[in-house]
Amino acid sequence: MRRVDRKGRPRRTARDWVVDFTCFLIAVGVGMLGADAASGDPNIPHALAVVDQWLGAFACAAVWLRRRWPVGFAVAMLPVCFISNTAGGAGLVALFTVAVHRPFKYGAWIGGISAVLSFVFFWLRPDPELPYGWMVALTVLLNVAVVGWGMFVRSKRQLMLSLRDRARRAETEAALRAEQAQRLAREDIAREMHDVLAHRLTLLSVHAGALEFRPDAPREEVARAAGVIRESAHEALQDLREIIGVLRTGDSEEAGRPQPTLAALDGLVSESRSAGMKVVLDGRVTDPAAVSASVGRTAYRIAQEGLTNARKHAPGAEVTVSVSGAPGEGLTVVVQNPAPPGAVPHVPGSGQGLIGLTERATLAGGRLSHGGVGGGGFEVRAWLPWGA
Repeated sequence: MRRVDRKGRPRRTARDWVVDFTCFLIAVGVGMLGADAASGDPNIPHALAVVDQWLGAFACAAVWLRRRWPVGFAVAMLPVCFISNTAGGAGLVALFTVAVHRPFKYGAWIGGISAVLSFVFFWLRPDPELPYGWMVALTVLLNVAVVGWGMFVRSKRQLMLSLRDRARRAETEAALRAEQAQRLAREDIAREMHDVLAHRLTLLSVHAGALEFRPDAPREEVARAAGVIRESAHEALQDLREIIGVLRTGDSEEAGRPQPTLAALDGLVSESRSAGMKVVLDGRVTDPAAVSASVGRTAYRIAQEGLTNARKHAPGAEVTVSVSGAPGEGLTVVVQNPAPPGAVPHVPGSGQGLIGLTERATLAGGRLSHGGVGGGGFEVRAWLPWGA
């Protein structure tokens, strides 16, 4: 970013100083040639020659102001160059500056007016060595060349600015994509952590609560509940180790145990039954092995979260897990439970499970709905795509 002065104008860089000094030397060099021609012309009075040189000197000095007022400086040079041969170099610099710093129409108008004035100028002050037509043609050609050169420099600068702006946009977009990828990864890990650990910890909470409220339970039930607690704690630690491995390596394929698929649904139901739940599995999938791993994993997580919610909010109720579908029709997963038969103890929860399931189904290209059913029950219904 260029620095600015106290008035907010950009300061000249070292390159700007070199360019401005070069333009000043060009204006002085061309002006000296014009002054020499004017002083050696017997048709020009001595007083006019002196005025010519003084105007040229002031015009050369004004070249240092060309960046601040390019159009005003070029317009002012039109009448000055019509009077003074010495100011010709400053006029060319002014025309070049307008072509570089302003749109084409400004350079075209000023260059065209300068070319028209050259017809009158060389009519009133003919060159003693070259014919009138040659002088006019050379002047017009010089103006066209200066404007064309200025337009070339301007287009090159605009191209460089466009490339820099494009590079900055590309860097910004890359940073935004990286940030979005990180955010999506964090959300996916959080969703996975909730789906995996909530199921295990709910088992721990339910059985620990049962032991707390029934300290006089038979020894066999206490032993079975303790076994479920121990097994659930072990599984929770395994799942937590897997998620931490994902966080460390950044690749879920290289860390932890294999991800569950639709084939693991029977094990999930058996685990819930061993924890004391009443679960009915209604599987009507034509070819379970043909279900993709991602769709099967999403279906498993939906069933897992549905069983977890039923365990927390409808303990003792019979839960029905229905999975049906065929290639080309899609996969439908329904987890439904009636109203709980008795009082429901408070079990803490995050309240984000169903939101996470909706996001999972949407990311998989499907849809999910949930809500109450008749008699105080609850249902989670999801549809997932299954290509033919």
